[in-house]
Amino acid sequence: MRFDFETMLASERYGLLLATVLPRPIAWVTTCDRDGLVNAAPFSFFNVFGSDPATVGVGIGSKGPAEPKDTRANIRETEQFVVNLVPFSLAQEMRVTSIAFPRGVEEPAEAGLSLAASERVAVPRIAQAPVSMECSFMQEIALGSFGLVLGKIVMVHVSDEAVIDAGRQHVDASKLDLIGRMEGAWYTKTRDRFEMPPIALNDWNDARSARHIAAEST
Repeated sequence: MRFDFETMLASERYGLLLATVLPRPIAWVTTCDRDGLVNAAPFSFFNVFGSDPATVGVGIGSKGPAEPKDTRANIRETEQFVVNLVPFSLAQEMRVTSIAFPRGVEEPAEAGLSLAASERVAVPRIAQAPVSMECSFMQEIALGSFGLVLGKIVMVHVSDEAVIDAGRQHVDASKLDLIGRMEGAWYTKTRDRFEMPPIALNDWNDARSARHIAAEST
């Protein structure tokens, strides 16, 4: 089945992307407005892009024409935000923060979340989140009704119980118990995984040579 994105409506392209790009990590972004009110909202158009500088990218839409979502507006105003990652234990709280509350409503309070002070930015992080990345605004790339917000990670908080070896940056991912976004209202857990080590070039060449020798001998 072929889908010609040049002839499809934006809403149709959006639906197909959500149904096929799976799973997607979730950025649970906390921001503050100029009055210090705290906003929290989840976004699954999100990932990290590079480590020097350490960069996160979050695709944030709009409420309507020329009306960015509160998260995007707050980042424009303060140039700071925190990306919190979502464990299974907080899935329902994240769901509450996705409600389209009017501007000025503090979603963390609505969801019963605790906030903790960040160290490098003025925006608080979600205390129960197993990973929180404090970010300073780098740039916003306009993508129609969306904005790709890029932030520089300046501090990362990881739950102590998940850290195996801090000096070597080893983390037990199973203890983070993160969730990802699937299609529609579906989500997935990340504890169901399999190991597949990378193949060294020399090993690949040796195996290929062995296959050729075996084929020639038959």
